[in-house]
Amino acid sequence: MTPEEIAALPYRRNVGVMLVNAAGHVFVGQRLDSEVPAWQMPQGGIDKGEAPQEAALRELEEEIGVSPSLVTVEAETEGWLSYDLPHDIVPRIWKGRYKGQEQKWFLLRFHGEDAQVNIQTEHPEFSEWCWLPADEVLGQIVPFKRPVYEQVIAAFRDNL
Repeated sequence: MTPEEIAALPYRRNVGVMLVNAAGHVFVGQRLDSEVPAWQMPQGGIDKGEAPQEAALRELEEEIGVSPSLVTVEAETEGWLSYDLPHDIVPRIWKGRYKGQEQKWFLLRFHGEDAQVNIQTEHPEFSEWCWLPADEVLGQIVPFKRPVYEQVIAAFRDNL
């Protein structure tokens, strides 16, 4: 695809979850489908007719086995945050229909135990996971997503 064709593509609507534990540390998982370090917070698409917060709670359970009963929604970003995929990735992801993602982020407080986190879900996305202080998260995230993660951390900093 040419840069012009990519620029003309829309963004995919998506939700992201910053899950924090009692210590204020952030859940990050290493993507299973990446050959290089590619840590991220849970995120995923919004189903037709689904509200963003519903999608965030569903994605959390689908990706890391954490049920809505184990979390409290503490905050959400005011608007939508977007990022562009590197051009070489666009044709390989989502059948080349999107140039990147436009995300609504939610801060969720985890009230469970670490043993209740289960990344071995029906459709696993992560090979490993850990809790990190918010200040250490950016250093683990793939470069093209870092600007969005900076905005998410800034938006939720007072709640951490």
